Amino acid sequence: MNEPGPGILLIAEPFLKDPNFMRTVVLLCEHQAEGSFGFVLNRDFKHTLDELVPELEDIKLPVFYGGPVQMDTLHFLHQCPDLIPGGFEIIDGIFWGGDFETAVDLLKNNEIDPAKIRFYIGYSGWSGGQLKDELNEKSWLTAEATKPLVFHRKLEEIWKDSLKLLGGDYEMMVNFPIDPQLN
Repeated sequence: MNEPGPGILLIAEPFLKDPNFMRTVVLLCEHQAEGSFGFVLNRDFKHTLDELVPELEDIKLPVFYGGPVQMDTLHFLHQCPDLIPGGFEIIDGIFWGGDFETAVDLLKNNEIDPAKIRFYIGYSGWSGGQLKDELNEKSWLTAEATKPLVFHRKLEEIWKDSLKLLGGDYEMMVNFPIDPQLN
């Protein structure tokens, strides 16, 4: 098991019942004694970027559900550190945050590939020790993040592809029913 830290994926175990995290994959962006946070990678939000940021009218980029915490905040991951200053590198080539106004201007002027930036409403957060407890309870499996998983084009495949990345017995879990008692 990988130790939690920036760039680690938290993969929900197949039978996790929490509706916020059932069959999700969370990219951890920060992990410290005081707490941890990241973004759910495989849930879309009901609104597009132009509906949330009025100055981006006509830019119908999807927005993703980052998690249940502070649903009034907007965050982004990107692959453009040369264009968007101030980001924090999570894994090689993937950055969290940076100058939001610059990102908005780049989008408005078609100077950034929309496939290289993702926006998240809210985030997933854990208080100090909480994530460790959930890992000990086996609620999460861990793996190192990859660019193809973080910027995967098919949200419905991210959880399965993350388990396949672990190989072995984990690969069989992709076919487990959500509730085995219903079989």
